[in-house]
Amino acid sequence: MSTAGPPQGAQHRSPQGEGTPVSTPRPPQDTPAGEVLLSARNLSMRFGGVLAVNSVSFDVRKGEVFTLIGPNGAGKTTVFNLISRLYTPTTGEIFFEGQNLTHTPAHEIARLGIARTFQNIELFEHASVLQNLLIGRHTHRSTGLWSEMFFTRKTREAEVAARQHVEQVIDLLDLQHYRDSLVAGLPYGVRKVVELARALSTGPKLLLLDEPSSGLNVEETGDMAFWIKDIQHELGITVLMVEHDMSLVSKVSDRVLAMNQGATLAQGTPSEVQNDAGVIEAYLGSIDDVSSLRRPVAAVAGQGARS
Repeated sequence: MSTAGPPQGAQHRSPQGEGTPVSTPRPPQDTPAGEVLLSARNLSMRFGGVLAVNSVSFDVRKGEVFTLIGPNGAGKTTVFNLISRLYTPTTGEIFFEGQNLTHTPAHEIARLGIARTFQNIELFEHASVLQNLLIGRHTHRSTGLWSEMFFTRKTREAEVAARQHVEQVIDLLDLQHYRDSLVAGLPYGVRKVVELARALSTGPKLLLLDEPSSGLNVEETGDMAFWIKDIQHELGITVLMVEHDMSLVSKVSDRVLAMNQGATLAQGTPSEVQNDAGVIEAYLGSIDDVSSLRRPVAAVAGQGARS
């Protein structure tokens, strides 16, 4: 993994066709290679004739909150699906703690220390909050079939350890009141927190949050920002996030990568990326685009006179 060379402010390039030479975004110069937890190199993903991700590269350092932003359809969630191995990249490689994940089966990802949430909540609705969280601990179980059937001492100890870990997560996210409630009867905002709690119950080293503030009100979004900082600072978990709410991005992110049409637009601190000309154009359009929507003053005046 190469980590050489610092960017001068935010990096910028326009979306390009596949096969066109592109510059590889690089982390800041003060980032030793040993601190890189996740590395994506020249990731591309094609669905038939659609190039959803186009030669995207970035490094996520241990202990930071790294956020992917961009308009709808920019390819952010596709990158998440590549990292969590729901998709296999058309080209490029993914490394986690130096291990190549490019062809690792999806069911092995949680065991390696990567957990994620989804835009659309994926919980067992007819199970309780506690049961959903305990399911998140299954990757750490070392007991076998016979041990489970006869509920041996090893199984009992594993049950106690799993329950202790889950209770710590419940306390962290203030879910005590909902511990024994069925997920189906919970408000949407609480369900979002339960999904976050289940991801934390796996004991991840890297947490993938796919639009954690989606569907939340202002107060709930503020709570989410608070919990993300707690996850980073108190639990020491690295966070890779996709998010549209720029206020949340600015509050919790150490570094940001902006995407548009599957390609990298800019990378840097939240303020650097938000002030990047290419990012502003991707969200708001160019000056020419805005000018073309304006009606000539004379035409407006003429219509007024006729009326």
